[in-house]
Amino acid sequence: MPSAALSAILLPSGEADLVSAARAGERLAFERLYRQHVGRVHGLCWRLVADADLAEQLTQDAFVHAWRKLHGFRGDCGFGTWLYRVTVNVVLDWRRAQARRQQWETVLDPVEQMDAAAAHRPTAPARVGDRLDLERAIAALPDGARTVFVLHEIEGYLVKEVADLLQIAEGTVKAQLFRARQLLKEALR
Repeated sequence: MPSAALSAILLPSGEADLVSAARAGERLAFERLYRQHVGRVHGLCWRLVADADLAEQLTQDAFVHAWRKLHGFRGDCGFGTWLYRVTVNVVLDWRRAQARRQQWETVLDPVEQMDAAAAHRPTAPARVGDRLDLERAIAALPDGARTVFVLHEIEGYLVKEVADLLQIAEGTVKAQLFRARQLLKEALR
């Protein structure tokens, strides 16, 4: 295994070259891709789940998934775009697993579930106007509204792209956006 200084000389610097090297099994190339994209991927995860520890876990899961699926990257879009799709899918898979787990827990102990739901009700932000307040308000949105809002308003995806990414109707995306905006207005009053 070459040293970090030697790998900087041996590894190509362009993203396409790094992807090709990573596909060929060069871990240092993938490590470089990781360093280039980890901040944005973590930010996306955090905004989608509103939990720092979980966002860290899902970020790592996204990169592990990307490493395993790198052979399927066709290059018809940028690596970052593909990685974002992988990340969103990892978060959605986690949510589906959580929903299944909650269904079983509801069947097993309905009283405990009601107590847990009451403890996790969203709360209004403490100070209006602060960026942190906006982040808290976004974090308090219901999962569907938060996901659509983050992808459209923060990450810049078009309504059609969000619909395709989440495999839902464009009308559903628009309804979730409307709901998210209304809830945010109420929370930030």
